[in-house]
Amino acid sequence: MTRVKVCGITSERDLQAAVDAGADAVGLLVDVPVDSPREISPGRAADLAGSVPPFVTTVLVTMPDDPGRVVELARSVDPDAVQVHGTGRGDLAFLASTLDADLVRAVDATSERPADYDGVADALLLDAAATGGTGETHDWERAGDLVDGLDSPVVLAGGLDPANVAEAVHAVDPFAVDVATGVEATGGEKDADAVRSFVANARRARRIVSP
Repeated sequence: MTRVKVCGITSERDLQAAVDAGADAVGLLVDVPVDSPREISPGRAADLAGSVPPFVTTVLVTMPDDPGRVVELARSVDPDAVQVHGTGRGDLAFLASTLDADLVRAVDATSERPADYDGVADALLLDAAATGGTGETHDWERAGDLVDGLDSPVVLAGGLDPANVAEAVHAVDPFAVDVATGVEATGGEKDADAVRSFVANARRARRIVSP
């Protein structure tokens, strides 16, 4: 069954919507160099992470200038997993050996080689842009080929929404899918009905491809 991460959670209401819909993971965006309505403070992220029930994974999502900052944030927020963007292989190896959490490396499918990070991180998130959160899709046929050639679990992101997630799962067969803008009513605010539909459609598609 395809797992689902709802990213860019900013409020208790949106956290509850994701949990009620059956999301496997929630993403908390902290300390990023881009202007995003989904960014929250480390303290806010820690409060939300502390409210997540058992068996739902909390993911700290950050775009660090230096790996030391990632370690500092992880200690503050105490997530189950840390997702980093733009981190080189050497820094990634340092984080993998230092963090007391699973490590996810976001990969820009248009300009990076996922194989460069395969086996260093615990999972790879395949997106259509380096920063994520753009709402843009990428080449799912190519993404499927990449998934077949990688040992690491792959999380598919980039432009997914309730209407296209089943098609994406059929084409790519990822370990998980990730959504942020595709289930929002406004920037940074989730639509509970869209979240529920997204989770249901992702799960239904997985059952069809793997009877």
